Amino acid sequence: MKKDKAIRNAKSFDEILDIQYGKIGTKKRDEFEAKAQYFVISAMLKEARREANLTQEQLAKKVGTKKSYISRLENGKCDIQLSTLYRIFEDGLGKRISLLIA
Repeated sequence: MKKDKAIRNAKSFDEILDIQYGKIGTKKRDEFEAKAQYFVISAMLKEARREANLTQEQLAKKVGTKKSYISRLENGKCDIQLSTLYRIFEDGLGKRISLLIA
């Protein structure tokens, strides 16, 4: 219950993450951050596909892959190569994608 109280008294989301998953650079926090990034990418993919009025199957055909792969990506169930990510967004969805390394 000490952890619950600390979370309730936290002043920022970053502080909650520190309490729940540890400081940035710890194994547990790094795993959480990686999963969070997969979630963001999968949500962006699903939203962009819907905005383009494409089914998963239509998008898969446009980029030369299978519907099941698009589904797994949208559900965060598999890794994606950067080249494939670019191909899906740029060739399949007509979206420009950029990478920021901070």
